[in-house]
Amino acid sequence: MDLDRFIRLVPGDHGLAVVSTTRGDGTIQSSVVNSGVIEHPLRRGPVVAFVAAGTSQRLRNLRARPRTTVVLRSGWQWAAVEGAVELVGPDDRFDGVDDERLRLLLREIFAAAGGTHDDWDEYDRVMRAERRVAVLVDPQRIYGNA
Repeated sequence: MDLDRFIRLVPGDHGLAVVSTTRGDGTIQSSVVNSGVIEHPLRRGPVVAFVAAGTSQRLRNLRARPRTTVVLRSGWQWAAVEGAVELVGPDDRFDGVDDERLRLLLREIFAAAGGTHDDWDEYDRVMRAERRVAVLVDPQRIYGNA
């Protein structure tokens, strides 16, 4: 399976996906996010991406153990992507991504997940206030029935 199948599922349920991370005790923590596929902001190749709130448990887990599984479904079709993550945010600096590029990256991820907004300035303000972080998942393993 390739990421094209994952991409085709995004519109089916507004990019809603289950993201699983690992807690410090080895148990799994799962939550629902909007996700999509974008080109990596600095190097060639697609990544699965979503945005995490700066205070979220999933982000704390990813900072400590930077791997995740993202499962997207539409009806009975589903696709999973597993891989290492890179974090890009106000508290997770990434060489080559300044504040302006982060602002645009958060918008790009939102749009890739099927999101639209009537007031992008307000969107940017909320992203800054909530210290939102771009989570980029390197698609190391892809599987499902889509």
